[in-house]
Amino acid sequence: MANKGDILVRFGKRVRELRTEQGYSQEAFADACELDRTYIGGIERGERNLALRNIERIAKTLGISIAELMEAI
Repeated sequence: MANKGDILVRFGKRVRELRTEQGYSQEAFADACELDRTYIGGIERGERNLALRNIERIAKTLGISIAELMEAI
């Protein structure tokens, strides 16, 4: 796993935080994003380097802009 200062780890933590705040299970969130649950799990653990299209999907599912998604990262 990457270290805690790594951008992928920080991004994953942010996604998990926003997902849980909105009451999504990991599986329901993955379905809403049209992504695989294991892929979302990898993102949240900082193991995946996402494509911009997938970042956009995540932001849209959360109902926020990409800039808002990237806040505090």
